[in-house]
Amino acid sequence: MGRLVLFNKPYGVLSQFTAEAGHASLADYIPVPGVYAAGRLDADSEGLLLLTDDGGLQKRIADPRHKMAKTYWVQVEGIPDAAALQQLEGGIDLGEFVTRPCRARLIDSPAGLWPRNPPIRERRNIPTAWLEVVLREGKNRQVRRMTARVEFPTLRLIRWAIGPWTLSGLASGEWRIEEL
Repeated sequence: MGRLVLFNKPYGVLSQFTAEAGHASLADYIPVPGVYAAGRLDADSEGLLLLTDDGGLQKRIADPRHKMAKTYWVQVEGIPDAAALQQLEGGIDLGEFVTRPCRARLIDSPAGLWPRNPPIRERRNIPTAWLEVVLREGKNRQVRRMTARVEFPTLRLIRWAIGPWTLSGLASGEWRIEEL
């Protein structure tokens, strides 16, 4: 029977077991032998990272051909209007590729959200807003590049869910094992 580790990756932690350049790694948090990350999450992003010892499951989670939905909570600078949300949903030309259609909507600030260390940069005269963005692809820094392209830069990015798995019940830095 395989194992699946759900990990709430803190800001600044690498999605690998080897530390680099002063960043913490998965080895600093997860003492479970034989599991490997199914996909990545940038060091400056937070939230759900899945690790497993099941190679087939790892491939299904990480490979974009399987189109597993990934839900992100994104704090942006400014308050996106309907036109910006429609642009995000319709696909954004990022130069080397055009993003696939996705879902994007304004949401309230997520309840029970842990503080980020270090805190995000806030400007007194510029409001922020939270978006929920659901993608079925996951190219390098895609959400950040998408929101920047519609002129609402990302301040904080949290992956809340991958397919049926969520961060529910996991504080930043916590993990749990689910038997498969």
